[in-house]
Amino acid sequence: MASTSIDDLDRYIIYALQRDARHTSGRDIAEARGVSASTVRNRISKLESNGIIRGSHLDVDYEEMGYQLYTIIFCTAPIPDRETLAKQALEVDGVVSVREIMTGDENVHITAVGRDSDDLSRIGRELSELGFEIAEEEIIRNEYTCAYSPFGREIDDSD
Repeated sequence: MASTSIDDLDRYIIYALQRDARHTSGRDIAEARGVSASTVRNRISKLESNGIIRGSHLDVDYEEMGYQLYTIIFCTAPIPDRETLAKQALEVDGVVSVREIMTGDENVHITAVGRDSDDLSRIGRELSELGFEIAEEEIIRNEYTCAYSPFGREIDDSD
């Protein structure tokens, strides 16, 4: 796997956007690092075109919207088919994310949302029909994320 070279400004941009992409502008980042806003916009475009920044995602409280069941489904997929099946799983109504795991039997973790057990049963059936073996299902209470802290420490140390 090739690695793209990034510098302190790139790391700061990634850190700032991970912390709060919705309320952080290119101008905010530029002012914090003493560069022009156009430099930041160019860097963000480069990070996107190199596949380092792959998008920004909303943190949704599904329960507040009436979807009481926020679930992680631990599946096993045959290794040669794992990537293809993982991408196909995203087409199942109710699936919101899929993670391929490199080791172990439960090598695909699928996050799904449903209003009731009927929704989850349907999702499970559709995943099985795709070729997944479902090993376990767990209800998620909360999920928390944060910016990658080493990028923040490097930035604080350089100031």
